[in-house]
Amino acid sequence: PLEQRDRMPDAEMVDYLLRSGVDPSQARPSIETLLHAFIPAPHVDHTHPDAIIALTAASGGRRIAEEAFGDEAIWIDYIRPGFALSKLVAAAVREHPSARFVLLAKHGLVTWGQTGAESYAATMEAIARASRAIEGATSRNPFGSRVREPLEPELRRSLLLAALPLLRGGVSRERSQILQVDSGPEVLEFLAGDDARRLSQIGAACPDHLVNTKVRPLWVDWDGATEASLETGIREGIIGYETWYRSYHEGHVDAETAPFPIDPLGPRVTLIPGIGMITAGRDATRADISAQLYHRAIEVLRLSAGISDFTSLTDAEAFAVEYWPLERYKLSLAPPPRELEGRVALVTGGASGIGRATAELLAAQGAHVAVADLDGERAEEVARALVERHGSRRAIAVRMNVGDEGLVQAGFDDAVLEWGGVDIVVSNAGIALAANLVDTTLEVWDRNFDVLGRGYFLVAREAVRRMAQQGAGGSLVFVASKNGLVAGKGAAAYSAAKAAEIHLARCVAEEVGVEGIRVNVVNPDAVIRGSGIWNSAWREERARNYGIGADELEEHYRQRTTLKVNVVPEDIAEAILYFASSRSLKSTGNILNVDGGVAAAYPR
Repeated sequence: PLEQRDRMPDAEMVDYLLRSGVDPSQARPSIETLLHAFIPAPHVDHTHPDAIIALTAASGGRRIAEEAFGDEAIWIDYIRPGFALSKLVAAAVREHPSARFVLLAKHGLVTWGQTGAESYAATMEAIARASRAIEGATSRNPFGSRVREPLEPELRRSLLLAALPLLRGGVSRERSQILQVDSGPEVLEFLAGDDARRLSQIGAACPDHLVNTKVRPLWVDWDGATEASLETGIREGIIGYETWYRSYHEGHVDAETAPFPIDPLGPRVTLIPGIGMITAGRDATRADISAQLYHRAIEVLRLSAGISDFTSLTDAEAFAVEYWPLERYKLSLAPPPRELEGRVALVTGGASGIGRATAELLAAQGAHVAVADLDGERAEEVARALVERHGSRRAIAVRMNVGDEGLVQAGFDDAVLEWGGVDIVVSNAGIALAANLVDTTLEVWDRNFDVLGRGYFLVAREAVRRMAQQGAGGSLVFVASKNGLVAGKGAAAYSAAKAAEIHLARCVAEEVGVEGIRVNVVNPDAVIRGSGIWNSAWREERARNYGIGADELEEHYRQRTTLKVNVVPEDIAEAILYFASSRSLKSTGNILNVDGGVAAAYPR
C-alpha cells in the first residue's frame, strides 16, 4: 500500500547507505540522496521551481500538465520525500524510457542528462513549459478582490514599532528569535486580496519549506487602522497559534516521532494585512530564509489559484515531513547555539575602546549588535567589520548622542525595526573632563553630567520601555568607573557623575526587577588602550595630576593595582558578557570591579 511504502523505508535507507559505504549522518535525508543510484544518468537534478510546484499543487493541475508535457513527463502522486520516493521515481523512469521529466505532486521536478548542462537545460525547458501552461489556463484573480490597501509608509513604521517587540516577545518564549520585516509589493499585493487569508491557511507550498515556515503562517486579524487593535490581534493570534500547533502535534505524534521534542510553538511567518510579512528565526540568516521561502509560497499560491485552487499536504502528511526522524536527526547535527544566539544588543560608545571590544565579543557569542556612537563613521566601520565576520544583518550602525532624547529614541527604533526588539543594552558612552574644583567651569560640570548623568538616564529609560514591550526580561549593563566609588582628586565633576550613574543603576534595578529586567554595573579603571577618552586631554591632565609624564601613565596605573596588571578593553567586555548572558540570570543591582584591584574601591 502507498502509505506503507511511505512509512517503512527509513531503516532500509540507512541500511542501503551503510552497504554503499556512506555515513547516514552525513547524507541529506531527502530524495536527492539516492536519485543518482537509481536513474541511469551521470547528472540528476531535483528542484522546486514555482511553476512546477504550482502546477502539481493546483486542483486539476495534472490534466494541464498532461496537456503540456504529454508522454515526455511522468506524474508521481505525492508521498513523503525519501527512499521510497526515490525508488518509485526510478521504477517509473525504467518503465517509461522515453520520458524526459518527472513531476512530483506537491513537491517538484526531476530531470537528468549525460552532462550537467544537459540536465540544467531540461530543467529550464520544463519550467518554461509549465509557465506557459499556467498562463494559458489562468482564468481568475488568484487572491480575490482587492479589499485592503497597504498603509502609508510612515503609519506602517509607527505601527511596526509598537507591534514588533510584542510579536518578538510572543514568539521568543521558548527560544529567543530574530525578526525580519518584509513590506515589499509582492507581499502587500497578496495581503490585499479578500481570499488571501483562506489561501494562506491551506498549508505549505512545498514539503521542503516546512522546517523553516511551518505548516501555515499566523494571520493577524485587526481593524487595519489602530495600534490597540493590532496589539490585540497579535496577542490573541499568538495564543491561538500556539494552541493550534500543540493540538496539531498531539494529534499526529506516534512511536516513530515521539522521541523528538515538539518544535517551539510560535509561528515562523506572520502576515499582517496592510503592513507586511514578519518572519522569525534563531538568527538573521534563518529569518531571511523563512522570508525567501514564503515569497516562493506566495508565488505558488498566485499561480495555482489563478488556474483553479491551491491544494497542499494534509496535516498528517505535513507532520510526517516536519517530524521525519531523518530530518530531525539532521537538525540535531547542527552546532550547538552560541551563548547569545537570537539576542539583540545595543552598545553605546560602541565605536572604540570598551564599546568596540564589547560589540565584538557579544557578536562572537551570537548576538545581533547595534553599534551606537556619536561618531557615525566609526560606528559604520565597526558594524561593517562585524557583518563581514559574522554574516548579513548581524550588526548595524546607529549615530547616537546619548544626551539627545530624540536620537536615543531613534537609535532604539532602528534596532527594533531591524530585528524586532532589544534584549541587552550596554550603556558605555563616556566623556572625561577634569580640573581642580576651583578651576572646574560650569560648562565642564554640565558636560560631564550631560553625558554620564542625563545620557545614562535617557538610555536606561528607553531600554526599559522597549524590554517591557517584549515582556521577555532583559539585561541593562552600566559601564561606570572606579571613580564612582573612590573620590577622584582633580576630577570632581567626572567622579560625581559616575557616582550618580552607579546609584541610578541601583534605582532602576529595584524598579524593573518585576519585569525580569536585570541592571548591573561594571567598574573599569584606567582602560587606556584603544580609548577615545584617553587619546584626549584627559591623559595629559591625569599625568599632570600624578606628577608624571604622559608616557608613564600606564605603568603608574599598573603599579598601583593589587594584582600589578593593566586593564584592557577585552577585560571589561568579558565582565559585560557575564551580566548580559544567562550566567547572571539571578543577579541584579550588582557592581563588578575590573580594575586590577584598587583597595579603596572595594565595595562595602
